Amino acid sequence: MTGIDWRELFAANQASIARAGIPIGESGLPAAPAHQASRRPAPPPARGRGPTLRQSGARALVHVPRGLDPSTPAALVCMLHGCTQDPATFAAATAMNDAADRHGFVVVYPGQDRRRNPQGCWNWFLPEHQRRGAGEPDAIAAVIRELATGDSRCTIDPARVFVAGLSAGGAMALIVATCYPDLVAAVAVHSGLPYGCAENAGAAFQAMARPETGGNADGEVAHAAMGRHARPVPSLVIHGTADRTVAPANGRRVLRQSMYANHLAVRHASEHDLARPTTSHRFDRPGRHPYTQSRWTDAGGSLRHELIEVDGLGHAWSGGTPGGSYTDPRGPSATEAVWAFFALTAAGTPAP
Repeated sequence: MTGIDWRELFAANQASIARAGIPIGESGLPAAPAHQASRRPAPPPARGRGPTLRQSGARALVHVPRGLDPSTPAALVCMLHGCTQDPATFAAATAMNDAADRHGFVVVYPGQDRRRNPQGCWNWFLPEHQRRGAGEPDAIAAVIRELATGDSRCTIDPARVFVAGLSAGGAMALIVATCYPDLVAAVAVHSGLPYGCAENAGAAFQAMARPETGGNADGEVAHAAMGRHARPVPSLVIHGTADRTVAPANGRRVLRQSMYANHLAVRHASEHDLARPTTSHRFDRPGRHPYTQSRWTDAGGSLRHELIEVDGLGHAWSGGTPGGSYTDPRGPSATEAVWAFFALTAAGTPAP
């Protein structure tokens, strides 16, 4: 994977904003950095089986597995794409629809409006999109609620609504989970950033490149954003050690923040120690990226947090479709890891 010249990208993005006639500094400006470009031919975009939802200016692609019993409550996974992507390309890159067919859950892919961000990035770095009841988090929550209440082809289990995302989508997934803990049961952040670590584009670049100098990223900030709905939200973090777009240290910052926010949400619970996971295993197979999987469980053995660090993985969806948008098929399957984490945390049974 090649690196990105952030100054050049920022200047190009501001130019595209100016051409669109949107003044600098207003909501949705400027865009977060785009992903690294794939050099392989991309597969055809995936098409969801279902309608295109429109709610609060947002649009979303929906996939309902064939044969799903509409009278039986099913889990819902909300997938948030990264910069320069859209719902169809993200669905194709992650093959999450195939996983949904195998495991029997519904997927919804909200799409960013290019009028809000010319690069298609979620505006995770702007304060107006970091709180409940406003901006993009509210639009995404509205899409989830509309699907949960208005689709006659499926019944959504309100206790099994999950959100996941890549890069800017990972940062926004964490925002949605933080601001709507009453709606989201668990979150998966792939190559993303902590909640509240930036309040403008300049700070976003700083947090991405040098997370130790970034803004607020502590558990108190995230817990405060939960408000009266505060409760523990299990989190899965996946990050590549060779990520030159979002520094790998951000992965552990996301995990640490999530752990401490959850600790504050249930003050009687013991605080997790990031240095001592309940279990940690190293996996190394020929021709694949080695990776380390660490898990933290509660006193009853139920999975609460998981960290997957993939050696040699750049800024790409681990184990994604060959030739897909920002994918690396050599890594472990992030798609299967995301669903396994969601299924285990929802079941509340001891993790294997």
